[in-house]
Amino acid sequence: MTVPVIRSLTTGDAHLFASLQGPSLVGRAAFGHRYATVDEGGEYRPEWTWVALRDGVVVARAAWWGGPEDTEPVLLNYFDFAEGEDAAGTELLRRAPWSVEYELIVPPRWRDVPAVRAAASARIAAAEAAGMRPLVERYRYEWTPADGLPEPPGRLEFREEPDDAVVLEVLRRVHSETLDAHARRTIEGPGGLEQAAQEELDFFHWCPSPRSWWQLAYTPDGSLAGIHVPARNPGGPCIGFIGVVPEHRGHGYGYDLLVECTRFLAAEGATSVAGATDRSNTPMAAAFARAGHRITQERVHLV
Repeated sequence: MTVPVIRSLTTGDAHLFASLQGPSLVGRAAFGHRYATVDEGGEYRPEWTWVALRDGVVVARAAWWGGPEDTEPVLLNYFDFAEGEDAAGTELLRRAPWSVEYELIVPPRWRDVPAVRAAASARIAAAEAAGMRPLVERYRYEWTPADGLPEPPGRLEFREEPDDAVVLEVLRRVHSETLDAHARRTIEGPGGLEQAAQEELDFFHWCPSPRSWWQLAYTPDGSLAGIHVPARNPGGPCIGFIGVVPEHRGHGYGYDLLVECTRFLAAEGATSVAGATDRSNTPMAAAFARAGHRITQERVHLV
């Protein structure tokens, strides 16, 4: 067997990405996403797309993604290989020049279907062989008007907060005790809590939605309860962030914030709203379910 040639694509041969054949059981292709370059009106850049070719045939492929203004990829979210070409997929990831998170999209309850479980497990194993490790599994939700607009509990008052310094302090308080695996990973690193809060704020600014949408929530006696950030990301309207400060947890305020966030986006004309939370964050998962958000995907994150 010949040694595969591993390289990035170019504008002239980006069509090679689609030449890898096989059942689309997991990953973006399984959910109807088609690889297309920015020049074709898609989301991907040829120089951020790599393939492994054996005797001129694509046997593994990977595409890294970034927003329109990003100068480096922020996520690996397209990774496939032909049957028996696990090692080629691993070598492709090893040689690529980026060390960013891999997000594998899988159907809900993906472990219950043997073929789907096998396809997902093969990709996870190939990524682990390349030096990555699983961080967390997450639920991806969607709300549409057909799901019904949840009624506001009326327990909190919401106010716009224009001062980034105030928002940053709220994020510090929220993340000082958090169930979010991404935030906890950052907090455990050299940047600590300060970096975790700053990364959240940077994400809010990265989203192409108005700064004026960010709101803090207060109890009737004026005590800060938390923050919600309705947003738009490159894929559309989304629940950008829900956070309750530690001293007000245990009262179900995450639900109140989610309801307000959903209603805000609906009032802005959203016909669908995406959301996500860690599988292990059972209070937030319960809030999504209660507010009528349906699980449409699960996602496995490796770092």
